[in-house]
Amino acid sequence: MSRALRVWWDGVCVGQLTLDEHGDLGFSYQPDWAADARRPAISVALPKREEPYGRRAARAFFSGLLPEESQREGAARALGVSKNNDFRLLEELGGDVAGALTLWPADEEPPAPQGLAASKPLSDARLLEILDTLPMRPLLAGEHGLRLSLAGAQQKLPVVLVNGAVALPEPGQPSTHILKPPIAALPGSAENEAFAMRLSAALGLPTAGVELRRTANRPYLLVERYDRQLESEGAIRRLHQEDFCQALGIQPENKYASEGGPIFKNCFDLVRRACDQPAVAVLQLLNAALFNLIVGNADAHGKNFSLLYADGGRAMAPLYDLMCTAAYPGVHKGLAMKIGKRSTLEEFTPDTFAVFAKEIGVGAPYAVRTARAMAATAHEAASTVAEEIAAAGFQTQLLQELAEIVRARADRVLELTTKPQAPGG
Repeated sequence: MSRALRVWWDGVCVGQLTLDEHGDLGFSYQPDWAADARRPAISVALPKREEPYGRRAARAFFSGLLPEESQREGAARALGVSKNNDFRLLEELGGDVAGALTLWPADEEPPAPQGLAASKPLSDARLLEILDTLPMRPLLAGEHGLRLSLAGAQQKLPVVLVNGAVALPEPGQPSTHILKPPIAALPGSAENEAFAMRLSAALGLPTAGVELRRTANRPYLLVERYDRQLESEGAIRRLHQEDFCQALGIQPENKYASEGGPIFKNCFDLVRRACDQPAVAVLQLLNAALFNLIVGNADAHGKNFSLLYADGGRAMAPLYDLMCTAAYPGVHKGLAMKIGKRSTLEEFTPDTFAVFAKEIGVGAPYAVRTARAMAATAHEAASTVAEEIAAAGFQTQLLQELAEIVRARADRVLELTTKPQAPGG
């Protein structure tokens, strides 16, 4: 017996996600949505058409809305469903996801949109309880009235910020922020991510806003959602977005290039054909690749870059999920996507940036100049950013160590970009 979830965007039904009697997913657009030239497709990989999409195409997008790895397993366990049952997980968690869409059972209407005033701020005791609960119950899956989902393998929770206070979203209410507790296996991860994100912003790169907070001396990070827009009288509007794996039709478990995920050439090709201002998007993506190299973030895979649908078009989304993974000896050092056929900065040679430029279709002199300029700016800004975070009472020694790592990596890039390139490089 087949089942269906209706997919909604701004109060309008886009189409249906179906599960057939054989357990296969499918997606079909509503005929009126597909026929309306003003209505966008939900994904670059799912252009509007009359024929339904089968399991592979549908799953790449819709499974990409769900948590991954241990977070998916924990949420599935809390809900009493299989971790491989994408449909049931979306049925239970699809009320607030990344982007503009919400998913509701076919016999239900989505709740009326609610603004900020609908949420009640959490007490410190309740917030502490939530931080303690998230490791066992990711996304608070199964708690009464909550249907929340975010991709990724890290603990996180969509929340609403009401007059500066953290609150849980009411049914149908869009979240405005993402709460991230520290990662137990990575000491100081909240400070680390705050440092990387603020350094990116200090270098002028479009980056999601972050704020480090504490409750009962427990640190956590609040990340401002770039796919939400606060409108008049506290109304919250969802903006659509999709990560690069979704846009390229790649299954979420294959997000790493070493497992069949995108490489930088695929990503640059994507923004050239998908973004309304491709030249701007290409430069943003180049900056992002170089920043991740300098900050020491080896985990910049295909799901850590996104397209944002806003103002009637598509653009490169602000950067998010940035971290100096080089600070942790137990984390793999190889870049999730190689640069100029090199996996680590230690393997780079003076012609690596020119090789990379050729791979992604930009001018080699421009790529080298950009790398050099970013390294010089990062070297100067790293200590200032670390000091600003430490001044708020967070781990001074860790932040100093992060700044030292960035300065050393920036020095290496400066050294490489001042040497003559190999002929023809």
